[in-house]
Amino acid sequence: MRTGAAIARHPDWREALAELTGQIPLLSGEDEVQLALLFASSEYRPEFPDLVARAAECTGAHVLVGCSGQGVIATGREIEGEPALALLAFSLPAAELTAVHLTQEDLERYHTSQDWHRLTGVAPEGASAWLLFADPFTMDAEALLESLSTAYPGTPLVGGLASGDPRLRGTHLFLNGEVYERGAVALALGGPYTVSTIVSQGAAPIGETGAITRAQGNIIETIAQRPAYQVLVDTLRGLSPEMQRRAQRNLLVGLGMDERRGEFRRGDFLIRNLLGIDQERGTLAVGALPRVGQTLQFQLRDPDAADEDLRELLKRMRTELGPRQPVGALLCSCNGRGVGLFGTADHDARTLADFLGPIPAAGFFCNGEIGPVGAQNFLHGFTASIALVIPEEAG
Repeated sequence: MRTGAAIARHPDWREALAELTGQIPLLSGEDEVQLALLFASSEYRPEFPDLVARAAECTGAHVLVGCSGQGVIATGREIEGEPALALLAFSLPAAELTAVHLTQEDLERYHTSQDWHRLTGVAPEGASAWLLFADPFTMDAEALLESLSTAYPGTPLVGGLASGDPRLRGTHLFLNGEVYERGAVALALGGPYTVSTIVSQGAAPIGETGAITRAQGNIIETIAQRPAYQVLVDTLRGLSPEMQRRAQRNLLVGLGMDERRGEFRRGDFLIRNLLGIDQERGTLAVGALPRVGQTLQFQLRDPDAADEDLRELLKRMRTELGPRQPVGALLCSCNGRGVGLFGTADHDARTLADFLGPIPAAGFFCNGEIGPVGAQNFLHGFTASIALVIPEEAG
């Protein structure tokens, strides 16, 4: 069981691909490559068909999936806005891998779980996880998540929405030697492997938790029987001057995903935008549909909060893994993170390596990130969503 990852920057994709394959010993050895994840800068857009066909040939992978990105990521490195490739190759003996291309028409045609089992060729218990890459312009990603989550309950979905030149409404998806400009590509990973996930939504909790006691649609009316707006005001007044300054333009809400928890920690909340405030009515509008009884905690998002959140979640994961060792990692980071948020390159990739070691990793900068919070899968923003592939026998 071997893995390898590399990243290469070059105006000519042929040179970049040759550099990649030369950096990954697995590709020149005798091991079979069951899976390759390929992420390509949108600067190569006109030549994607040749690039992807050649990558499938060079890796010899049974399955190759990936997509275009405004930037690409590998172990400890991130390259944004320049022509570059990232590749992660796996030798996964006995892995069960099924990859499919899905379209918006599939979403509109197939409605039952049985439909999706037939469409994908994957049985209800046939996947430890799904890796998912979708075009944001031609696929209703939230509807796709809902359909796959219903058909495969309890199975994590991890990935992101492909990105590209923001001036052009279009992205590209890779499946084996083919390139698609519409829909999504989904990979089911089964066999003697598990997938652990980290979904760092880049926010820090402020104030205390409270239960929502009245809500209609996306409007929160009362928290702990008090006007929601007044709870927000009191929360902000209770912060230090420095925290008040940080929270001024970066307020969000966190909605607890598992009410059975006695204590909520980072990672237990779905982070959503605070859309509006009605002081007269004392209500808050949020970018979700909150439930009465659901636990809420206000959050702030800025570079310090995003750094702190990722570090704390990775530290917790390191403890939870114990002796188990991941053989590879998929890292999907929002295109609103990177240098634009942190001011320096390589933040998310370097932090992953700092806490979990130099695990072979690859990924890209997304138009939206996919990952579970609690037992439910969601589409996120400003998030780093990570999937760790772990052999069962390693435990």
